[in-house]
Amino acid sequence: MSGLIRIFSDLHYGDRSSRLRRLDQLSPLLDGISRLILNGDTLDTRPGPHPQVTARSRAEVGRFFGTCAPEVTLVTGNHDPDISDLDTLDLFNGQVFVTHGDIIFDNIVPWGRDAATLEAHITRGLASLPVEHRTQLAPRLAVFRAACAALPQRHQSEPNPLKYAVKFAADTVWPPLRSFDIIRAWRETPKRAAIIAAAHRPAARFMLIGHTHRPFVWTAPSGLTVINTGALCRPFGAQAVDLTPGRLTIRQIESRSGSFHPGRVVAEFALAEVPASSNIPA
Repeated sequence: MSGLIRIFSDLHYGDRSSRLRRLDQLSPLLDGISRLILNGDTLDTRPGPHPQVTARSRAEVGRFFGTCAPEVTLVTGNHDPDISDLDTLDLFNGQVFVTHGDIIFDNIVPWGRDAATLEAHITRGLASLPVEHRTQLAPRLAVFRAACAALPQRHQSEPNPLKYAVKFAADTVWPPLRSFDIIRAWRETPKRAAIIAAAHRPAARFMLIGHTHRPFVWTAPSGLTVINTGALCRPFGAQAVDLTPGRLTIRQIESRSGSFHPGRVVAEFALAEVPASSNIPA
């Protein structure tokens, strides 16, 4: 449990909305760490109209993260539902609960063009589960990941910049009233996340998510602190969570000289020391 664990999310590598054009831009964020955890949406692995683009991005991700740090852990997101078999992580004896965050919405992307399709798929998937499994986190996440995997990419791998811009607008912000759905989701995210944690990880002190691309640090009346690490996409940017023995530190991710660096400290919290005999990974 010594060393530095660094966690961030939503790289969206290969998507033109991402500021990450080359994976080596991440190198300053990886300097000196003992473990890297990417909490979903590292890239888009779903089938799409440009499979060669997706295959190339996936191969680049595999090569880079295969050698960039002593240990790299990939958690699934709604855009990369098959990137690993990990939908959640419990760290530091259960004090820190990590999941991408799309589970907090019954339609995954309430602001998106595919919200109704996803909700219908999830409703059918949950109905097919044994009754006792429908409220359990792992079976529910499996249904969510199956819904994501069944939904093809739209604009994400479009190589033509003009076509990408048109498709992005159509998928995300058109018609203009969809912007209110985005704002509503941002407003509801912290409390919805806290409800998930209370139901499934009541002993957790911190819940780390991404998904909505808007970074924040919010503490519930229960004492749970929900941390959204944002995205390497405009307009809000991203933050990283650093875990060391006895300390959780949130840092802004800053872009300097064409690379991404750990920046100013946003907040710090104490972590309880984990007994050496603990069998929960830290």
